[in-house]
Amino acid sequence: MIAKINETLEFLKKRVKKRYSFGFILGTGLGQITDIMDIEDEISYEEIPNFPVSTVEGHRGRLVFGSSYGKSIVAMDGRFHLYEGYSGFDIALPIRAMKSLGVEYLMISSAAGGLNPKYVPGDLMILRDHINLTGHNPLVGPNVDEFGPRFPDMARPYDQKLIEIAKKKANDQGIDIKEGVYVQVLGPSLETAAESRFLRMIGADAVGMSTVVDVIVGIHCGMKILVIVVITDVIDPDNMQELTLEDVLKTAQETSPKLCGLWKEIIKEI
Repeated sequence: MIAKINETLEFLKKRVKKRYSFGFILGTGLGQITDIMDIEDEISYEEIPNFPVSTVEGHRGRLVFGSSYGKSIVAMDGRFHLYEGYSGFDIALPIRAMKSLGVEYLMISSAAGGLNPKYVPGDLMILRDHINLTGHNPLVGPNVDEFGPRFPDMARPYDQKLIEIAKKKANDQGIDIKEGVYVQVLGPSLETAAESRFLRMIGADAVGMSTVVDVIVGIHCGMKILVIVVITDVIDPDNMQELTLEDVLKTAQETSPKLCGLWKEIIKEI
């Protein structure tokens, strides 16, 4: 495991000649953050030793390096999921690579199903907490001490200062942003009516198949984390509707400019 990490880091350090303070992980159909970057370089995941490869539509599969408003940024344009067959180590590797390149702030976007009946498709939700129902933890196995402690504390995984900045900037732009609890499930099948009721009963406002495992790795690495998800659909257990990936992508892509504009203002403020 250590040998694989070192091989990946050596490749990136030879290719990338500067430090980056901001890391972005871009969710399904939400790659427009790269549009506000002055791009300096990009590397396909296939070129990077030991890197997973995105297999899901809406994930381009590249690391993008650049800057915006004087802030240096490395963005994962395409992420990895446990349901693709990847291990916790595979998902942790790119975030550890970001840490080695200097990333202090980890910003994550993703598409999510709304469980809170007050939500509507196209809403943005800031994560204030999460529930991990995947049955997996990316830190299982030998601890990599140079990245973090064996037992990282998860009392406050989401940085309160970043949350307040996001809320203020959303208010300035007239965005009625939500704040709630996100639950990650394994996937790839979508939730049944009974499962949706259960998730809402245990306190979740939105559900998805990514993000929480990324956050755990980021916390282990000592990063400050902000996550904003796009509510692509709202699940009504009493009136279940069929949902396709095309539906999710359509709402995510329609909402992406609003989210991108918000990220831009957040970056400027930090």
